[in-house]
Amino acid sequence: MRNSPWLVFTYTVIILLGLLIALPNALPPSVLQRIPAWLPHSQVSLGLDLRGGSHLVLEVDEADLTKERLNSLLQDARRVLREKNIQPKSVVRNNNNIVVSLADPSQSDAAVTQLRTLGNVISSGISAGQSDLAVTADGGNITIGFSPAGIATNVDNAVAQSLEVIRQRVDQVGVAEPTIQRIGANRILVQLPGAQDPSRLRELLGSTAKMSFHMLAQNGQAGPGVTIMKDDQGNSYPVLDRVEISGDRLSDARVSFDQSQQPVVTFRFDSAGATRFADITRQNVGNPFAIVLDDKVLSAPVIREPITGGSGQISGNFTTDSANTLAAMLRAGALPAKLTVIEERTVGADLGADAIRMGLYAGVVGFVLVAAFILVLYGTWGILANIALLIHTILTFSALTLVGATLTLPGIAGVVLGIGLAVDANVLINERIREETRKGKSAFAAIDTGFRRAYSTIIDGNMTALIAAAILFWFGSGPVRGFAVTMALGLIISMFTSVAFVRVTMIEITRRRKMKVLNIKPLIPFSPYDRHIQFMKARFFGVTVSALLSIASIALFIYPGLNYGVDFRGGIQMSVKTQEAADLGRFREGLNGLGLGEVALQSFGDNNTMLVRAQRQEGGEEAQTAAVTKLKAEIVKIDPSATVTGTDVIGPKVSGELAWAGILSVVIASLAMLFYIWYRFEWPFAVGAIVTLILDVTKAIGFFALTGLDFNLTAIAAILTLVGYSVNDKVVVYDRMRENMRLYKSMPLREIIDKSINETLARSLYTNATAFLSLLPMAIWGGSAVESFAIPMAFGILVAAASSIFIAAPILLFLGDWRRRHAKAVAASNDAAVEIIPPDAGQPRKTAG
Repeated sequence: MRNSPWLVFTYTVIILLGLLIALPNALPPSVLQRIPAWLPHSQVSLGLDLRGGSHLVLEVDEADLTKERLNSLLQDARRVLREKNIQPKSVVRNNNNIVVSLADPSQSDAAVTQLRTLGNVISSGISAGQSDLAVTADGGNITIGFSPAGIATNVDNAVAQSLEVIRQRVDQVGVAEPTIQRIGANRILVQLPGAQDPSRLRELLGSTAKMSFHMLAQNGQAGPGVTIMKDDQGNSYPVLDRVEISGDRLSDARVSFDQSQQPVVTFRFDSAGATRFADITRQNVGNPFAIVLDDKVLSAPVIREPITGGSGQISGNFTTDSANTLAAMLRAGALPAKLTVIEERTVGADLGADAIRMGLYAGVVGFVLVAAFILVLYGTWGILANIALLIHTILTFSALTLVGATLTLPGIAGVVLGIGLAVDANVLINERIREETRKGKSAFAAIDTGFRRAYSTIIDGNMTALIAAAILFWFGSGPVRGFAVTMALGLIISMFTSVAFVRVTMIEITRRRKMKVLNIKPLIPFSPYDRHIQFMKARFFGVTVSALLSIASIALFIYPGLNYGVDFRGGIQMSVKTQEAADLGRFREGLNGLGLGEVALQSFGDNNTMLVRAQRQEGGEEAQTAAVTKLKAEIVKIDPSATVTGTDVIGPKVSGELAWAGILSVVIASLAMLFYIWYRFEWPFAVGAIVTLILDVTKAIGFFALTGLDFNLTAIAAILTLVGYSVNDKVVVYDRMRENMRLYKSMPLREIIDKSINETLARSLYTNATAFLSLLPMAIWGGSAVESFAIPMAFGILVAAASSIFIAAPILLFLGDWRRRHAKAVAASNDAAVEIIPPDAGQPRKTAG
């Protein structure tokens, strides 16, 4: 038995290329700059939870956009009717429509024809070629509104324009390496690395920045054509609705300082704007002039003399930062519609550095624990498995670099878990080879048979885990997607490192050493083989205990219930670090006095770190922002040494979507497992797997309720991973049962199940131990960001191991016995039917002719 030289060469090239691509991730920047340009320089991008920064999701306000478009349409409708000498009695806005009442109904057709010219042709989609306006006439009344396709087109155009405006605003304030991209139909994701002020970001990105210049009403009273607006101090101004000059005419805006050294914003118009500004100021000397930004008066100076230079200044209670923000917004231009911040996550640079350090410690310790365990299990052959494991880790980072993935803290957890799952294939193969060797097969025969019989089990096990990862990627967001990507890449790469590479290497070692028999001996003598434990005798006990635990878990879910994180209930969550031990009582007393509703505090990690949670505030995003500002100010007031290292603000819309996506993902994953097991095995196997999954998931939910761990997006990732892992564990036992059913057709099903469990017992113990060891350091040192994943997964591994033996197998036994009894009953029924048919029943009867 020899390896193909081309195969060995190909594998060597893959490993060397992977090493070169992954190498820059281990080099400091100073060394990376000195290596030759022809070598790879790309590194895995770090997520905001690792390097610090702000993550915001903004949504186009469809109602505000439609309102703006209708206001514009209202003016255009009046203009076009006036130009064509069509006399309307009234042109008014009614909800989301413009209603035109004609003085002469006979002009209705002409009016409809002219009003339809105001529409734009939709250029893409199923409504391409149609107008975005719907114009209908009823006698002398004409109704104009946007069609559903027109509204969708308006939103689409607004998102595209907003992307460009946001890019320009971010560029104006000099943020390095921003991520600005569209997500979904009406949302924009903005990620800004580095230390950012969240309130300033909200103002910079969420403000429409629609500036306009208006005259004030002389009588100071509200009425037709007059709107009462306020400034930051609460002063009211009667502003004429007519726009004298729009902000579109601004050519520049800069920050300067007045004679008292207070920040002001100076602006300059383009040539047309400068001419118009000169005319207005010349005609209105002595009258007040309002500068309005997003329906708020910035200033209302009195025109002392004509201003012909085309420039002016805006004064107010500006700080340097707020003046810079306003200038940046004016230079970048106005947004086409209001953008609402529906999700905000901010991580301080210090917290990101801590996360990297904890993630590295947990990953290294997890790798060492798994490698030591494998060495104990397989002795010198364990060295080969550990080399494969090291190559697996290197190739995972090279794959992350190649695909341009972003590594998050949950992503590190995915790499660590991938190490544990990659060992699963090594254990399956080594245990199969040991089994074939005990049957007396030669070294090459044991290798060939061991790999061949383990291969289908490895494929089935990895497919179930990949299904869970794919669903997690589809329904997840942010760091959770990073976890799905790293876990999926790890599973795919393990097929090369743990199967292909190990096979070629084992064959080469065996050939060079001229080994006749392949003995894979443990470092410490231990033999769980040749056991004859009658597991099915305890089936009623196992099912009863499992059912009672699941019922208890449901009771815990009802009361006291889950500790829902900010992802699912919305609101505000802050991570706060103090120099001395945090006095929770003092903080609780101060924060509860802010009038923000329930404010909960919780210590985590050490006595210097705490989580502050505030309920969702009534009054929209502005109220959320104001609450964040209040909380930060009060925290610093209570303890001047305290710093806010991270902030999450989730609106009600996003929290509802995340909760629904979490439920849906678990249900779809379970159904996908059901159909896969049904396809690969038979329906009794699928039913046994799905019932066991339900019991396993309920226990995991009960564990969350009992421990009070945050139930958030990371928790959903843990549940989905547990679903994949649980089915993976059952696939190994099922595969051996199916194999034994074919070999021992006359053996009772109960004995086949007991025999199969005993034969796979060592593998189950070993793989569950390696997965548990890989996650244990992450559960201990991973911190709050991954504790909702690592701790429940460690618990879930133990539950999955027990359920494979005491739940899935008894259900299969029950269904198998029922099917055999049913088949015998059907056969007996058919035999009885044959006996009562007379011998000549099949002959045609003779009739009298």
